[in-house]
Amino acid sequence: MSRWPALRSLLLLLLALATPAAYAVAAPPAAHVALELTLDPGSRHLAVVATVSPGERSFRFALHASLHIARASVDGQPIALRPAGTQGDLRAWEVRLPTAAATLHIEYQGTLPALDTRLDHRQVLRGLSPMAAVEGSFLPSGSGWYPKPAALFTYRVGLSVPGEQRALVAGRLLEEEVPSAPGERYRASFAFAHPADGIDLMAGPWVVREKKMPSSGAVPLRLRTYFTRELDEIAGLADAYLDDTRAYIERYGREIGAYPFSGFAVVASPLPTGFGMPTLTYLGAEVLKLPFIRATSLGHEILHNWWGNGVYVDYASGNWAEGLTTFMADYAYKESESAAAARAMRLGWLRDFAALPVASRQTLASFRSRTHGAAAAVGYGKAAMLFVMLRDLLGEQAFRAGLQLFWQEQRFRSAGWDDLQRAFEQASGQSLSIFFRQWLQRDGAPELRIKSARAGTVAGATRLTIEVTQDSPAYTLRVPIEVEYDAQRSQSRAIDIDRLQQTVSLTVDGSAQRVVLDPQLRLWRLLEAGQLPPILRQWIVAREPRLLPVSSLPDLRAAAAALAARVFEVAPREIPPGALRDSTTPVLLVGLHAEVDAALAAAGLPPRPPTPGQRGSAQVWTIAGPSEVPVAVVSARDAEALRALLRPLPHYGSQSWLVFEGSRALARGVWPMVDHAVPVNRLPLGTADRKAGG
Repeated sequence: MSRWPALRSLLLLLLALATPAAYAVAAPPAAHVALELTLDPGSRHLAVVATVSPGERSFRFALHASLHIARASVDGQPIALRPAGTQGDLRAWEVRLPTAAATLHIEYQGTLPALDTRLDHRQVLRGLSPMAAVEGSFLPSGSGWYPKPAALFTYRVGLSVPGEQRALVAGRLLEEEVPSAPGERYRASFAFAHPADGIDLMAGPWVVREKKMPSSGAVPLRLRTYFTRELDEIAGLADAYLDDTRAYIERYGREIGAYPFSGFAVVASPLPTGFGMPTLTYLGAEVLKLPFIRATSLGHEILHNWWGNGVYVDYASGNWAEGLTTFMADYAYKESESAAAARAMRLGWLRDFAALPVASRQTLASFRSRTHGAAAAVGYGKAAMLFVMLRDLLGEQAFRAGLQLFWQEQRFRSAGWDDLQRAFEQASGQSLSIFFRQWLQRDGAPELRIKSARAGTVAGATRLTIEVTQDSPAYTLRVPIEVEYDAQRSQSRAIDIDRLQQTVSLTVDGSAQRVVLDPQLRLWRLLEAGQLPPILRQWIVAREPRLLPVSSLPDLRAAAAALAARVFEVAPREIPPGALRDSTTPVLLVGLHAEVDAALAAAGLPPRPPTPGQRGSAQVWTIAGPSEVPVAVVSARDAEALRALLRPLPHYGSQSWLVFEGSRALARGVWPMVDHAVPVNRLPLGTADRKAGG
């Protein structure tokens, strides 16, 4: 995901800067900042000399509360900085410069907060303070570690760290001094000549590997890994990341346009981050070991150099970049794998959305960043499905032309959904206002049903008439259907509807037996309740979750409470066993194997399923079927097995069941989805519905 910590939005509120759309590609913004900094991760001390050209006389900026300004001047003359309020850990400052062309010189320093390695994957999405430690330092763009000159600006950063450390920011590497003797420091300088919306700084005890890649320009691209020594010692890992990085850059260069930067780096993070910045990705060191990361997350983050870091997001109109990147990366990889794998991903999007409480749904236009599961179901899943439907509507050629046109017109500019719409309209020659309006401005999804299907034969042709209903207000949709003739033969068709109840008629071959609505799940919609196997996402995003620990052992009850606190996004309320049948909101039932089995029997709930059975040290499953009580079960061998689930379990929201051995998932799956086939009623020979449209 591209970085957009919550603190950045607070910072923008403090700064009240100009809107990004005011800047054009041909004329980079006048705003610029040059930083010379010294960072000592061991003592967490940061000292910075900042030279700021804001391009206007009235300048407001914010710094983290740990940083203290020593002096400020313009052209060698001292100038007063006035406090302008605080918000959280940010302190705002303002100054009136002699002229709009004046350059402000600020010297400041302080002791940064310590790196908090207890943060989980959800907490790192909600905004971080600048943090430093020998094992890794991260100074996020929105954390107030530098004076931001404008909404978009250019920069140059010179940095110095102890010799055993390495450090970088996004941009072109201009100079680098690697220490050759003990006591010497590592120094490097970077420049970013395009309009940037922030600067993230990373440092750590990394081993750096590099490969060069030919580019369309005169200078080859610089590809690097910044890995911990442990990662670097894994045979072939750094080379594999460098080679795959090159392959992704080549792929998206062909699909969109030339790679817009001077290189790309894969940087190991001590935190469970998954951030994409211009020219680099900052991924958790633990996940970098996993083989599937190169096949999924790496390409996703590289693609963000086009979408999000090459074309900026106009957040006022919604974040389109995460959905488009998910569509062109994660989903495209599944399409390359197989049609079944792509369908499974679409089903996952629809299932995640259906698991959301109605009050947690938001419009796609209001999505800004993934701070919780509900937002991700919309900003990633619904947005990606929008592009699936748009490609189905326009065809591959016009869709690809629209993407390339969008890139050509919006490089290094701030763009919104309306800019995407115009590019696709220009490429396809058709109006898309209804399509974009209903998918961006409405917070739900159509609920579609085939009410009836009947067929009659006239003049040797079979006329199939289908009655389709949807809930109010009606969507305008092209609905895929599958006409089944027998067990071996079927035909895919599409029907257009725009009313609450609509009858459509089409000519089909042979004797139609059944009709299935959108069996390949190519339409964003609410699946019928009977089709939806329960998944853990329903518990993770529950607005009023309940916890039922079915053990009297204090150690196990404490572990159950800790697990519930990690799984649920809202603090759960503990209930006694007798209240289980009365609950109407998701319940997490936790206990030892025998205790769980007894509690399910006492409540009249389905027993432990053969899958997952009692394999491993712990099993997790949701209860499928008509039960009115939404129950997820965690059955563990002992308290230690329960505590082992604290970190991994929240990552498996898309699953119905799992088997764990310690913290490792041995098996997982989703209860089967059931397609509802509507039988075709046969009309008397020689008759057909003539009133239906064709």
